Amino acid sequence: MRRAQILSALMLALLVFAAVPPASAQQVPLQDKPFAEHKIVLQLSDGDPRKQALVLSVANNLLKAYAPDKIALEVVTFGPGIDLLLSGSERRKQVESLIAQGVRFDICLNTVDTIERETGKRPEFIPAATPVQVGVGQILFLAENGYTVVRP
Repeated sequence: MRRAQILSALMLALLVFAAVPPASAQQVPLQDKPFAEHKIVLQLSDGDPRKQALVLSVANNLLKAYAPDKIALEVVTFGPGIDLLLSGSERRKQVESLIAQGVRFDICLNTVDTIERETGKRPEFIPAATPVQVGVGQILFLAENGYTVVRP
């Protein structure tokens, strides 16, 4: 009798688990750019100021080459790359200018949480940045939805 109850409980748990859709790492919808002819995601996982400058330069060049309404452009930052989006970043004005032109800048909340755990202080990032739970998950989501991944 006890064995039957355990098996019944196990089967019920499996049914409940199967009925609940898995949580997606994607936290934000795709950009609403119906006329975009090109979809690019720029990966930034490096805290090197030269790499940050390169990512911003590539984003600017793509906007000039294709016009803001013809390109969906997303910069995903994680690991040391989130330095670009911290409130005190020396490149903040450049980032905000690109955001105003339709470029989305994502910041990995797993990285933010890790920094908070290690330092005891949550880093402040620019309000215009789009928080995503998993930076690499966001890149994967974008790639699965037709974005070309570029790591300058």
